[in-house]
Amino acid sequence: MVHASDPLQVLWLCGPAGVGKTTVGWELFTRLTASGLPAGYVDIDHLGIFLPGPPEDPELHRMKTRNLAAVLANFHEGGARCVVVSGVVDPEQGVYADELPGIALTVCRLRADREELARRFIGRGMQTHRVQETLDEADVMDVSGFGDVCIDTTGSDVTEVVQQVAERIGDWTGPGRCVAEPRAGGSSAPLPPSRPSSPGPALSSPEPRIPAAGARVLWLCGPTGVGKSTIGWPVYQRVRSSARTAYVELDQLAFLCPAPPDDLANHRLKARNLAALWHAYSDAGAEVLIANGPVEDGATVKTYTAVLPDADVTVCRLHASRTVLTERITSRGRGGSWPAPGDPLKGRPTAELLRIADEAAATAGALERAALGHLRIDTDDRTVEESAAAITAAWQTRHYSDRR
Repeated sequence: MVHASDPLQVLWLCGPAGVGKTTVGWELFTRLTASGLPAGYVDIDHLGIFLPGPPEDPELHRMKTRNLAAVLANFHEGGARCVVVSGVVDPEQGVYADELPGIALTVCRLRADREELARRFIGRGMQTHRVQETLDEADVMDVSGFGDVCIDTTGSDVTEVVQQVAERIGDWTGPGRCVAEPRAGGSSAPLPPSRPSSPGPALSSPEPRIPAAGARVLWLCGPTGVGKSTIGWPVYQRVRSSARTAYVELDQLAFLCPAPPDDLANHRLKARNLAALWHAYSDAGAEVLIANGPVEDGATVKTYTAVLPDADVTVCRLHASRTVLTERITSRGRGGSWPAPGDPLKGRPTAELLRIADEAAATAGALERAALGHLRIDTDDRTVEESAAAITAAWQTRHYSDRR
């Protein structure tokens, strides 16, 4: 039986790009929650979208791990008993476990042969020089040999890799579980029961801190399918050319199931994790944060602004008509969007997508009537870049008018 005082059990899937970390991690998380186990999922790449990194941590591996520690603490407080983490790590050092005190950590490194990785990269449209850089990084990881377990994904689909994880690691989700250490010839031997990754106090949420005065936050919101993520990224790219800017996808900060009955959208958890990330970015010199995520009403907005008390927060509501929302939602259902972990629309039946589109249109209408937000941008007749330009211009106009 698992108790709230037990160390949080964490399985970190790492490895070079193209080995299937996110796909396998999401599948593991889905299976855990389907079995009724309170579990969470984190894509580490979403905990460090802030460049350039500081000289002592140019690739942000330590910052991401520190941010992960804060997110894990909030997940544990929210009821999680285990968390699946996926994402890149330092190719030579592996996971900085010293930044994760008080958790029981199992590191599973995924790999694939160079030819297989090259095929996957080319299929993604990766540029030739980036393919070579990533293959070189994969070679470094193979030589360094870090991780409790290494699983080869060459020629395997996600179901087969998940099965290998189950066979090689066993039940990692509770106290006393054992992981398997591979031996020559493919046999394995149990390792001792898990212990916290490093000595120190139990996992706990960080104390809230106040961001630097004058910091600005632009929050893009709106109904499902309006284009928050698609438009948010080019907004970030535009703003970071003139200010040190961080970027956060709020939905990526709260993959915890089950959610509290009184907060099914996990807004409170998202807000706590948003605050933790923003404090880290602010400490590293960030002047601006671009965030995106759904909102139902003014009370939801206050949940987030309350954790950013000294920041100048601008809420920008994106709008689209019923016809456009329906087109975008059905397109996402067919895979016509960026491959976000846990996209709730991908692969859904057409009838269900049409129902979701109706709900999105109703939400858009309700937000219109409430006139929610400081800015409103209609995305119907604009390209993604045109919408990003309109948002940036409107935000800058508001900022300068407020300073007069």
